[in-house]
Amino acid sequence: MPRRPTRTVPTVLLTGQLAEGDWPAWLAAELTAAGRTVRHRALTEPDPAQLTATLADLPPDGFDVVAHSVGCLAWLRHAHSAAVGPRPARVALVAPPAGYGPVALDVDAVRRAADGTVLVGSDNDLACPAGVAAEYGAPLKMATTVVTGAGSFTAADGYGPWPAVLDWCGRDNLAFRA
Repeated sequence: MPRRPTRTVPTVLLTGQLAEGDWPAWLAAELTAAGRTVRHRALTEPDPAQLTATLADLPPDGFDVVAHSVGCLAWLRHAHSAAVGPRPARVALVAPPAGYGPVALDVDAVRRAADGTVLVGSDNDLACPAGVAAEYGAPLKMATTVVTGAGSFTAADGYGPWPAVLDWCGRDNLAFRA
């Protein structure tokens, strides 16, 4: 029997458009089954204005954000814009892509936007050919969890069910264990 997550705060999922079987839908179902509140926002572009309604009425420092792909860029732009809204306790940025136009990688803005942020990427993500550590980790002065061979973390890359992200959502600390 799978371990029921112990963390009970709401989770906001920020994603691009999903393909059949991608892990964010699986994660939402797992968290919901465990009694967690989940808000999912699928984005077609990294427009931080789209986050306003998604984040509305959440308790400050009382929710987590898990962003994937274009959702990572929307979060980074949201952090840079200093938009009014509640501040999450933790943020996980998974497989942020390169090439969507300029994204301000402001260390201080990202640190102010949440109590803690973790960066997760792959060593072979075609959407981020320079590598997640070089493209985002170094400029943001952020430790990066690099998962070997994970591509863009899609179902096509073998990431339908993804126990590591469910584990992160169920723990209170920031570290991501791949």
